Amino acid sequence: MSVPRISRTRYAAVGVALATAGALALPSGTAVAASGPESTTGPLLSYVVNTKANHGQVQKVEKAITTLGGTVVYSYEQIGVVIARSTDTQFAAKLRQAKGVESVGASRTKGITASEDRVAEVAAAPAGASAAGEEPLWANQWDMRQIGVDKAHKLSLGSNKVTVGVLDSGIDGTHEDLAANIDASQSVSCIDGGKPNTAWDAWQPGVDGDHGTHVAGSIAAAKNGKGIEGIAPNVKLAAVKVVDDGGFIYPEYAICGFVWAGEHKFKITNNSYFVDPWMFNCQNDADQAAITTAVRRAVEFSQRKGVLNVAAAGNENIDLAHKTKDVASPDDTTPGERPITQDCLNLPTELDGVVAVSSVGVNGEKSYYSSYGKNKVTVAAPGGDRRYQIPNTPDQNGRVLSTIPGGQYGYMQGTSMASPHAAGVLALLASTHPWASADELTELLTNQAESHACPTSPYNPGGAGEWTATCEGGADDNGFYGAGIINAEKAVQWWR
Repeated sequence: MSVPRISRTRYAAVGVALATAGALALPSGTAVAASGPESTTGPLLSYVVNTKANHGQVQKVEKAITTLGGTVVYSYEQIGVVIARSTDTQFAAKLRQAKGVESVGASRTKGITASEDRVAEVAAAPAGASAAGEEPLWANQWDMRQIGVDKAHKLSLGSNKVTVGVLDSGIDGTHEDLAANIDASQSVSCIDGGKPNTAWDAWQPGVDGDHGTHVAGSIAAAKNGKGIEGIAPNVKLAAVKVVDDGGFIYPEYAICGFVWAGEHKFKITNNSYFVDPWMFNCQNDADQAAITTAVRRAVEFSQRKGVLNVAAAGNENIDLAHKTKDVASPDDTTPGERPITQDCLNLPTELDGVVAVSSVGVNGEKSYYSSYGKNKVTVAAPGGDRRYQIPNTPDQNGRVLSTIPGGQYGYMQGTSMASPHAAGVLALLASTHPWASADELTELLTNQAESHACPTSPYNPGGAGEWTATCEGGADDNGFYGAGIINAEKAVQWWR
């Protein structure tokens, strides 16, 4: 997940620092002679290999991989995706010639190594006693009051029969505000090459792990008189670790996460990231087309199992409905500028059926960094704006306050923070409408959202032109806010 990127946004969270090591890049779309290319040793890379979703076909592809000197890491027969590794720079070109192989794509451009660090801004201890019935840090939770969480909690705190999968950097299983809600039996790490690992330590945050714990707190921090409170404090959380210690969410990690969510029938997942190393995966590139196919299959598998996936819109202030260039890819080696079209997709945000969430600040206006797009954004939610929308709170911090590892609390901003707010409201809706399908929950979410029209004057926060954007659409459906800003109070009131 990386820092959204305002400068670099795999993670849709801003205010965290991230450095990236350079490495050799694998050229994509290489032409292949009929006799096959010569082997050339390069860095160890991971590949997604797509075939038909049946046992026999997957076995044939596994054999083709090993025949070419590659290694099979894990196979997802449910969706016909095999994760493989090889140091042969011609591995993909050769494997594309094998019978039964539909597509092959290198899932990274950097050799398989590790790690980078990121830090959250830690919140100070509360200055004074909180009001009766309030959590100690509630006064700084402007985001919760903005969407009526305090009023919603008078009617519902959510149900422990609802599980929200947090596909992220892991969740601190010992945090006093989260431990009671984390279901260890449904938690997993996917960063071992895309292979699930259910060991407790595997899905705990690494050195880079503030992000997932922060996201989890917004969704379901307990109402227990300690720290903060989340939107749906009685629902269950499952940690699905898809972010490695370098801050990357490679395709094989995301594939593992979505299949896991489907197999365990989570009601909702939150995805505050884009899949690395390409901010946008284009169909005219063989590697990127294969990545899109594999991730789409995993997402669709989860959807067939009843999962509703929520994703961050991104932090580059890009109009997803009119994108023309990508300047941040590949982000695991050396990014460069390239032209793109609408066929180039941000994964998983732009996949069908995914609830895409843009960010607003305390004033209810689009956050300066938030990406947007007509018919791309489903709803908007508080994600913070530390520059232009400052709350009248004790800390006067325009970011979002939530849990971070080590029993602490910290501030972050980004569509990474907006997305879990939508996931939390959906968890309340799923709790009060247990019969609702994923499509019905999406309809309920959009119906309860507060309509928010496009700005009447040009959007230009700060006045210098750095963050200009054009909003298209009417009050009930536009590029900045989708169907509107989510509302937890309305979500539970409609049930009654």
